[in-house]
Amino acid sequence: MTAELMIRPATTRREGRVRVGDGDIVYTIAGAGEPLLLIHGLGATRRTWDHLIDELARTHTVIAPDLPGHGDSGAPAGDYSLGALAASLRDLLVALGHPSATIVGHSLGGGIGMQFAYQFPERTDRLVLISSGGLGRQLTPALRAATLPGARAFIAAAARAPEWLTRWLLSGVAAIAPALLAGADAAPVAEGLRRLGDRRERRTFLRTARTVINWRGQSVSATQHLKQLAGLPVLLAWGGDDRVIPPQHHLAVAGTLTDCQVLEIGGAGHYPQETAPGRLLPGLHRFLDSAPRFDYTEARWRRLLTA
Repeated sequence: MTAELMIRPATTRREGRVRVGDGDIVYTIAGAGEPLLLIHGLGATRRTWDHLIDELARTHTVIAPDLPGHGDSGAPAGDYSLGALAASLRDLLVALGHPSATIVGHSLGGGIGMQFAYQFPERTDRLVLISSGGLGRQLTPALRAATLPGARAFIAAAARAPEWLTRWLLSGVAAIAPALLAGADAAPVAEGLRRLGDRRERRTFLRTARTVINWRGQSVSATQHLKQLAGLPVLLAWGGDDRVIPPQHHLAVAGTLTDCQVLEIGGAGHYPQETAPGRLLPGLHRFLDSAPRFDYTEARWRRLLTA
């Protein structure tokens, strides 16, 4: 693995590219201090973190990659499973010289973050789950439909519409049927749909979705691994008006974790890092300032495995 850094002038952010196996992972990096690894969600890119990076970089080294096959990163050498994506992020940290990091994941990125913590507990300092997947079956019908036959053609056609028109239509859906979409999420969803006009992005979206979703909802759950995370500091954050993943998933999980803080952002939808960063950041800072780093020991891991 080799890492190549490309510095943008007149900015504290730097863009990098790391070669991992047969593929490249492109990332944004900023700041200095303990590392934070930011993992975006399904169909998104590292740009979803643009409103948080500069503030977090005041106290931390912030690393925001495009997942394999997403954004500017190359397709993965293997599959799009949570385990394979978590392993690629482990390789990124190794290539950049970080033995461990606080893992921050949004939506699908939360599921990857939990998988990362389970596969590589010795490399996980803390875990932040924002509107996280993997905590229950329920899921918006729009994402469940993406796993049905004919979804590829429908998505391709919808993605060709002008973004302003898509945003206007989604705002109408949010006004008429708020149970389907939070009004705050119209812009992020429209932007995500625009990206799916690219054939490669569309293929990645569908392949990734079908590893964790079926027509009934989320098909992969991380809750069976939660007992192994005993002692790991966790922050659960979500928007109170999230219509993609029900907020009650986070409330139910909070009661099963030993070292958990919770943050509900009223009025925000599924993308609080984009639509309500000013209300997400204070809680995130409090957690990072107060939660100690996870002290992994194999003896305790063994006890939890065999209990």
